Amino acid sequence: MKLMKFPAAALVLVAAFLPALSSAQSASGWKYQATIYGYFPSISGSTTFPPPAGGSSATVDIDTIIDNLKFAFMGSFEASNGQWGVLADVIYLDVGGNKAQTQEFSVGGVGLPAGVSANVGFDLKGWVSTLVGTYRMGADPDFTVDVLGGARVLNMRPKVDWALTGNVGSIALPDRAGSRELSESNWDLVVGVKGRARFSQGRQWFVPYYFDLGTGESKFTWQAIGGVGYTFGWGDLVVAYRYTDYRMKSDQALQDLTFSGPTIGATFRW
Repeated sequence: MKLMKFPAAALVLVAAFLPALSSAQSASGWKYQATIYGYFPSISGSTTFPPPAGGSSATVDIDTIIDNLKFAFMGSFEASNGQWGVLADVIYLDVGGNKAQTQEFSVGGVGLPAGVSANVGFDLKGWVSTLVGTYRMGADPDFTVDVLGGARVLNMRPKVDWALTGNVGSIALPDRAGSRELSESNWDLVVGVKGRARFSQGRQWFVPYYFDLGTGESKFTWQAIGGVGYTFGWGDLVVAYRYTDYRMKSDQALQDLTFSGPTIGATFRW
């Protein structure tokens, strides 16, 4: 049912904005832009895998295990007409790593005892998708401010494999080795601002910015992007830094999650 909530919320959001978009028709009509980024994030957080029958829960600190970014994609699409618009943004992550002889692992909510260590493999795949409506405040082409509101969905599939070594006699047999996988999905309502500020004499150079915050199935989430860009006739080139943070509720398997890093992107307008 969780997976159905975000599409339903997205449809409600778009339906709410359609009347305003229709009434905001301007002489120039619709304008579109699409951006494709290279994204190089670092990941931190923790995940608790619930216990199976006869076993205990398993908790892993993501940033102590992950050492390999397998693949990342980030892209956005924006349509605007006059002061009104719609923005869709997606991130796909595939990261993983292995750690030998580590104690950054716990079973049943308790850290490993002295003399015991773990060989742990961890993989994390998933999407972060944002859909918002936007409204432009003012008409200064050199400094734009758009207020925004909508929803963001986090859909992650963490997987862990482990084997304990050392003096494991005090640990129950089902907890000494195992493999767990989850599919976690939650969505949040977000509000924020975005825009750009031009600062060169020829107006080719600019500073893009984006900030949102929200809550819902997460306790709290926020996101910020800032950088520098250069405008060409066909579009823009942008170098920026993106930070996304989730603080989860106590009953969720993903207890917290942060990913951040540099991006380089090309924007095409038509």
